[in-house]
Amino acid sequence: MIEIITGPFLIESSSFLLSWHGVFSFIAVASAVFLVGRWAPLRNINPDDVYSIAVWAIISGIVGARFVHVIDHLQTGPNYLENPLQIFAIWSGGIGVWGGILGGAIGGITYGAIKKMPVMQIADLTAPAMLMVQSIGRLGDIVNGEHCAKATDYFFGFIWTNAQSAAVYCANTGLNTAVHPVIAFEIFWNLTALMLLWNLKDRIKPAGMLFCLYLALYSTGRFLVTFLREDRIWGLGLQEAQFISIAVVVIMVPLLVFKARFGEPDQIRSEMIEAVPQPSRAERRRAQASD
Repeated sequence: MIEIITGPFLIESSSFLLSWHGVFSFIAVASAVFLVGRWAPLRNINPDDVYSIAVWAIISGIVGARFVHVIDHLQTGPNYLENPLQIFAIWSGGIGVWGGILGGAIGGITYGAIKKMPVMQIADLTAPAMLMVQSIGRLGDIVNGEHCAKATDYFFGFIWTNAQSAAVYCANTGLNTAVHPVIAFEIFWNLTALMLLWNLKDRIKPAGMLFCLYLALYSTGRFLVTFLREDRIWGLGLQEAQFISIAVVVIMVPLLVFKARFGEPDQIRSEMIEAVPQPSRAERRRAQASD
């Protein structure tokens, strides 16, 4: 068995807590923004557009991630109903990945559309980075012990022993009980999907289809892995994340079937570059004047 003895907090004081989950999440998001900004010029996209969208995507993603977590844990873990201020204590851990993905997508796409940026092209650049973000961020979940899973006797089971670990809230397992490494399974699925997306990034069109494929792949893996988790059952024997996964698949798969097309990499790269709207002469003059 794999024993995890580390506590969930990197910094702990009477007035401030910093969880390992928060640290890994910051590293993951910062790395993704940096990479997408570097990839942007390859598609004739202004990196500043990426950074502007990233600000709003991160803010809305944090709100969405916390919202999904709180809704799913109203009856377990910290009592949010009796201590509503605890809802805002995101630094102590507790976010829902689906909320972060969908909240970030809604916020980023909405802002980009309002500002008339090439949001679908930027979304495609973001798709591989998102799988990297989720994989790195999940390392913090492992340290924190934040996800309850079914008990196992297999040699690769995880055991949390630290008294501060979030595993203490798992009613059927808790501390010192070996459980399925559901987060490790999800990381493996994410990295496999990342390899597929990376090979298809210059082969699928129109813009936005790579991001749709990312959502469909992640939804499938998350739906299957969640059977080994022990979050609250919402109905039909399924958990919150599984219902969200089903909804996303129902939307994304028809889009991919009826709209996605494959082609030669050079041709698709050329089409994607040509599809990016370029600033007018007046806009360029205003930008130069502001510089």
